[in-house]
Parts: sequence; structure tokens; C-alpha cells
Amino acid sequence: MSLKVWMNGQLVPAENAAIGVYDHGLLYGDGVFEGIRAYNGRVFKLDRHLDRLFASAQAIRLSIPFTAQQLSRAIDQTMQANGQSDAYIRLVVTRGPGDLGLDPARSKGPVVFIITDKIALCPEEMYEKGMSLITAKTVRTPAQSLNPQVKSLNYLNNILAKIEACDAGVDEALMLNYDGFVAECTAENIFIVQEGKVLTPPVSAGILEGITRGFVLELARENGIEAEETDLLPDDLYRADECFLVGTAAEIVPVTRIDGRTVGTGQPGPITKCLIDSFHKYVQPQT
Repeated sequence: MSLKVWMNGQLVPAENAAIGVYDHGLLYGDGVFEGIRAYNGRVFKLDRHLDRLFASAQAIRLSIPFTAQQLSRAIDQTMQANGQSDAYIRLVVTRGPGDLGLDPARSKGPVVFIITDKIALCPEEMYEKGMSLITAKTVRTPAQSLNPQVKSLNYLNNILAKIEACDAGVDEALMLNYDGFVAECTAENIFIVQEGKVLTPPVSAGILEGITRGFVLELARENGIEAEETDLLPDDLYRADECFLVGTAAEIVPVTRIDGRTVGTGQPGPITKCLIDSFHKYVQPQT
């Protein structure tokens, strides 16, 4: 069965879903998006994702021609059309077709599309044994240049760091900010555990304030685990008892090696496992 894609209010076969070559989302990365997950027919933290989408659009003066309620219904409609209860959802808003100049006012109107499909960034064994990171030479784009809270279509900064990880033969790349503090990885926020306390970089470090990141902080506190947002240096990661990444696609994945150094015991730690279990109980409740 061909997957259906929702485009500006219509469901079309995936092979026919297309945007024009003059679309400013394609030409200039001028647009915003959200990656969202659905489990057993429940969309995970949809309100938070839609709030962030509209905030990102407002920040770049992009008007979304649908309400949050309409987009919520469109996601449900697309999943139903594709016979899905578990899915990775990509909701994208581009500036729309324009000319070869930068002026957004010359665009003819936004294009909104929704893809519901599957995604598997990490093999199952990685959740059991952990992943390896390197620290990228590519520095995180500073907030003064581009607000990291805008989840835009321009991911070249992250892609360059990901290329470094691929070249090094590791799973992910850690990005630092211009002050040398830990920011985030190419597609996930990063956490460490030190002496029983969960620590993660603050928004001021130049990170995207991830939806899953916020939920994991809530989970930690619900489990009686002290959690704090604080600036971290690479050395803090090397000396950590545990380390893990969180993101919509990856969920929670342990990290056991950074820059060739073993983290903690070299195995996923007890607090990481506790949070993974708590996350799975929330998204896949037993009936």
C-alpha cells in the first residue's frame, strides 16, 4: 500500500507528494518543522510540539495557514489513511514558492505537509550496550546568529558535525558552543549522571529545548532523582558515572564511550535504565 502524505489539506500518494523547485524551503532552508512520535495511536506531547512549531514560525515571520486543532486532526487523518498506530510524524511548513531572491515577501504562500512513517535511528543493541560519541570540531551556531529555539529546515550545522561522526566511525557527534561548554548532539540533547544527580546543559548553552528533554527532566524528578540544568565541560562528560542522549526519534539511548574514553563502567547505568523503563511505561502503557 502506498503511503499517503497530507499536503495543504489534501491526502496524496507519497510518490506524488512534491514541492516546487522554487520553494524557499528547498532553496534556502526557509521553513520550520517538528518531528513527533505516536505510540498505540497516542501522539506524544502533541500540544508541546505544536506550540513550538507556531513559536518557531512566528520567530521567522512565517504565517501557518492552519490552526493547531486543524493540524492535530490532519495528523490523525494521515495516520488513519496509512493504517498506523505507531509512527514517526514529520510536520513541515515551508515559506512556499517564490523567486530566486531571498525576499520572503515575494513567496506565494506557505506549503504545509505531514509525513507519517517509521524511523529507526539506533539499532536495538545500542540501547543495551550504549553508543559512542566524538566531540565535533564543528561548533554549535551561536544563539546571537540563529536562535536555537527555532526548529528550522536549515540543519547544515548539525549535518557537518554528523559527517565528522561518520568519518570517525562512531554513532554521534557532540557539539560545543563558542565558550567551550557542551551544547547538544546533532539530533539529541545530552544528559550525564554524577553522584546520583542528573545534569543537562541549560538553554543558555545554545541548545534546542527538546520536548523529550523536558519530559525526561520531569520523569527524573517523579522517580526521586535530583535533576539540574547546568553548564557542562567535556571533562564533566569524561568523568560522569553515566551518560545518555534523548530525542523524539532516539527516545533515551545510553552513551558508553566519548572521544575513545569509557564512561562509567562502560555499560548503561542504573539511572539511565530507570529513566528508559519509566519512559516506556508512559508511552506504551500496559492494558
